[in-house]
Amino acid sequence: MVRMTVRFGALGLLGAAALAGFGQGQQQTTPPHSDQGAKPAAGNSSPELPAYEIIRRFAAKEQEFRQARDNYTYTQTMHIQEFDMNGHPGGEFNQTSDIIFTPEGKRYEKITYAPSVTLRKFGVSREDLEDIANIQPFVLTSQDLGKYDLEYQGRERVDELGTYVFSVRPRRLVPGQRYFEGKIWVEDEDLQIVKTYGKAVPDIHSGSGENLFPRFETYRENIDGKYWFPTYTRANDILHFSTGPVRIRMIVRYTNYRQFKATTRILDAKPLPPEPATPLDKNRPQPPRD
Repeated sequence: MVRMTVRFGALGLLGAAALAGFGQGQQQTTPPHSDQGAKPAAGNSSPELPAYEIIRRFAAKEQEFRQARDNYTYTQTMHIQEFDMNGHPGGEFNQTSDIIFTPEGKRYEKITYAPSVTLRKFGVSREDLEDIANIQPFVLTSQDLGKYDLEYQGRERVDELGTYVFSVRPRRLVPGQRYFEGKIWVEDEDLQIVKTYGKAVPDIHSGSGENLFPRFETYRENIDGKYWFPTYTRANDILHFSTGPVRIRMIVRYTNYRQFKATTRILDAKPLPPEPATPLDKNRPQPPRD
């Protein structure tokens, strides 16, 4: 019997993180669903606003955020490590990437650090890359609400933040598409996701192998005074393959967010008249006179 390759979600070229201590983190969130059909879970307090109105407003904010983040550069660092069931560490995957722009404004990834991969129990798939780019930093916009069912779970404090909590699950799984299933925490003033807990779905079982994905947490921070950006993702899970269980630990960090601004302009080649001297000019070097 051929040993099946273990696939681990979100270990791709888009990833970046350092798996150091596992107890660090930032603010957290979980996602809501659609404009209709959101219902409070039994026994939980109702929000000040109807659940459908919270969903409508935060999905609109998430739409704005997605567009804003597409105009930011940042650095991703990733550290993945495998363990046996006795806690003994195995191989690792490390990668650092800069998400930057060309002078023409085209966004691309520049890998700055990628030592040899020593993982032996799992590999990297196309779905892994999609998950680290789209599912782990989960954004639930107005355009995506129709894909999910949301249920209001009540209110909860995350650090010093008041949040609305929603469970999220895909309405149906379309072959070839990736989805999030779990919880999101929505900050009750800015109405943006601040924490996500769950996993990418579906797991994939085929004749050529198994592609399983761990449960993860993603935390966001308010970076620019307006939007909450994903800054930290961690996973510590056991994936149950047919060949045996594998423990995986992962940390992904997103740092150095900077808004992209073009630094060059094309101007007509016209001579400019000299600027008249002002009282402040006496302290500046003056060009020699002919």
